[in-house]
Amino acid sequence: MLESTVAAIRPLDEAAMAAARELQGRLTKPAGSLGALEPLSVRLAGLAGTCPPPLPEPAAVAIFAGDHGVHAQGVTPWPQEVTAQMIANFVAGGAVVNAFARQAGASVTVVDVGVATPLPVEPTADPAGPRLVAANVRPGTRDLTVTAALNRDEARAAVETGIRIAGELVDAGAGILLTGDMGIGNTTPAAALIAAFTGVDPAAATGRGTGVDDETYARKVGVVRAALDRHAPDPADPLGVLAAVGGLEHAALAGLVLGAAARRVPVLLDGVIAVSAALAAAAFAPDAVGAMVAGHRSAEPGATAALRHLGLDPLIDLGLRLGEGTGALLALPVVTGAVRVLHEVATFDSAGVAEK
Repeated sequence: MLESTVAAIRPLDEAAMAAARELQGRLTKPAGSLGALEPLSVRLAGLAGTCPPPLPEPAAVAIFAGDHGVHAQGVTPWPQEVTAQMIANFVAGGAVVNAFARQAGASVTVVDVGVATPLPVEPTADPAGPRLVAANVRPGTRDLTVTAALNRDEARAAVETGIRIAGELVDAGAGILLTGDMGIGNTTPAAALIAAFTGVDPAAATGRGTGVDDETYARKVGVVRAALDRHAPDPADPLGVLAAVGGLEHAALAGLVLGAAARRVPVLLDGVIAVSAALAAAAFAPDAVGAMVAGHRSAEPGATAALRHLGLDPLIDLGLRLGEGTGALLALPVVTGAVRVLHEVATFDSAGVAEK
């Protein structure tokens, strides 16, 4: 599945992008006056292969959840059981992501790809509410400071879970996919992934996650550095990088991005977990970047390094660091607006408006 998905990813359609640029130049507004929305609309036309591109709706949020053996190194004060407890909160509709999804009219799918503790809720398929999918590859990763977090087969299984979920959501009618994540301790492997793929120093890739104190932060940077020294992951081998220092949710998110790109559907990235996974997706298939839209700039420093490496500019910058898909949901109206302009704004000729 992984190889066929990667093979299906193609460059953006140049003719559709040229048509979108030409249309932007004829709309009743000064050229360039919509700033970043104009090149975004052009890129989405290139992804869809038509101008104007389809409106990015309905939206579907996919939250991948997993736990981490590196939790044993004291990189976060939060107990690991919170991952499973938050899944119950997602399914009950009580988390921030649920509130923002209701506001945006987006569906929420929660995927247990690697939670270590028993879930307090059963898998669900209620189309009227958040859906829980059981796809546990293994109960949490191994401690990446001691051994590889995953073996290659486990990493592949998680990536292919993300590809499968992307296909299911697109087949159900989703016009845009939004990344979500949940996993206590998951900013530590995210930092390791970012440092591995971008080459930045671990200190520049590592943030304070849920708000750790100075002592815990120093320990966290040391853990990331030690993991990279131990495994020396090769960025030309993205599956190997994910296996060595990644998480099951990171691998699944990389698969979601690849699956969306293969289906020519945009994927709106959330925060640092999502962009660390996007680096892996780009390493598998560089043209997958064409399907990525950076929803926001996470307060985690590694997110900025990752976005710079991907060549993506975030749509909003609100100092968010929650995860779950919250920043992507807040950026969703911006993406929709960029496309709606091409559908609904009159041209100078059709409106009888004089050009300068």
